[in-house]
Amino acid sequence: MTNYQKLLRINTNGKSLRNITSEIAAIVADSKVDTGLCTLFLRHTSASLIIQENADPDVLKDLADFMAKIVPESASYFHYTEGPDDMPAHIRTVLTHTSEHIPINRGQLVLGTWQGIYIWEHRQQNHYRELVIHISD
Repeated sequence: MTNYQKLLRINTNGKSLRNITSEIAAIVADSKVDTGLCTLFLRHTSASLIIQENADPDVLKDLADFMAKIVPESASYFHYTEGPDDMPAHIRTVLTHTSEHIPINRGQLVLGTWQGIYIWEHRQQNHYRELVIHISD
């Protein structure tokens, strides 16, 4: 059994969705795994991973707008107050994911035509986020 692991440090630009599909695809290609599984794990509690539409940016805008409505910043009922965006970021991460599993076939990620992999930064400030990529056959 082949296991391949890499740590990727990604700089986010404040609250945003960053498409990382090409970076992950390149790591899968470097692994030389033909058929297997790519596991992604984001080592943070105020950012998340999602697989989502990569063709129309309005989908990402609508997702961000919806999330802002269901988890508003600076709500008076938050007890944890590291910053006005911190507790909402933790809740947004709970509602999404910090890990994803994507099959590999013929050395490529088995994503749908319109799917992309994104890091969703939930904080206002830029952050370096660490993503563990584990590939096995």
